[in-house]
Amino acid sequence: SVTTLLAVRHGETAWNRESRIQGHLDIPLSPLGLAQAQRLAQALAGEPLDAIYASDLGRARQTAAAVAERVGLPVQEDTGLRERGFGCFEGLSWSEIESRWPEQALRWKRRDPDFGAEGGERLRDFYARAVGAVERLAQAHPGRTLLVVAHGGVMDCLYRAGRRLALE
Repeated sequence: SVTTLLAVRHGETAWNRESRIQGHLDIPLSPLGLAQAQRLAQALAGEPLDAIYASDLGRARQTAAAVAERVGLPVQEDTGLRERGFGCFEGLSWSEIESRWPEQALRWKRRDPDFGAEGGERLRDFYARAVGAVERLAQAHPGRTLLVVAHGGVMDCLYRAGRRLALE
């Protein structure tokens, strides 16, 4: 039986607009992000969802909660769906990272699978965590339809896994 996954990135935060790296920092949705979550709930109102999973970070939980309220399902949190941990990069803009750590910024930009900022996750480890979490959820719900609300990095990992693309 086929399990259907609806993978959705959380709504906008103020830090998304400012191009700040959020990672594991728990930044809430902006007013626009809350409106986006409501539009998502409207768009999915007719979908036959069997379960809703979200990262434990507030921006993903808030997005999932809008859908959950509309369809009458609980949001189940899964830390495996968290954004990549960016360590010392978190809270900074791209330009701040490039000026403080030019070599590290270049490794990140080149998508070096073995790179992780100090205190953060290597891309290879993040990929294994994110894809592994979604595979685990899919296996737990054979033949069902799941909504998975996570982060941009998780969406990138799922895209690469689905298309069989290298991390680089």
